Amino acid sequence: MRVIAGKYRSRRLKGPGRLRLRPTSDRLRETFFNILGPAVEDSLFVDLYAGTGAIGIEALSRGARLAVFVESHAASARLIRQNLESLEIRHSAEVIDSEAVPGLEKLAARRLVADFIFLDPPYDDAATEHMRVLEFLDASHLIAPYGFVIAEHHRRMELPQRLRRLERTRLHEQGDAALSFYRLAAAA
Repeated sequence: MRVIAGKYRSRRLKGPGRLRLRPTSDRLRETFFNILGPAVEDSLFVDLYAGTGAIGIEALSRGARLAVFVESHAASARLIRQNLESLEIRHSAEVIDSEAVPGLEKLAARRLVADFIFLDPPYDDAATEHMRVLEFLDASHLIAPYGFVIAEHHRRMELPQRLRRLERTRLHEQGDAALSFYRLAAAA
């Protein structure tokens, strides 16, 4: 695994090793950040189910002011910290050892507003986790008015077109994976 572009371009990240993780492929990560483009600069980026931290680290490499990594698995959270340390990222990153929704609750209690929230739960529990997080975000104040919630999922998995406030504005399929982009309906 490597950082694709930006400040840390071509730097290697420690991979999952024996951990049962399914990192986003380099190709899909590159496509994802090409879609987001320069909007990542100076953003607050939340990486849920962060795994190796590759998505949030890519955001930092491309100029995000802060990346928050939410990861409940202790070994994965250690891996994220090791990857951040290897790149000497200390002040623009935060790792929250927590399940996704309790981690988001912690951010909400701090009154943070995220420009991007990325979620890629493990496939074995994906349907439940996607909906739990999307419903929480739909009812929260965590998303900036023109922010995005981006869900990575298997292309055959159906996610809702619209919740109460969030609506899908884009679906990008690549191989077996898909990215669903959600925005607040008033900002779409």
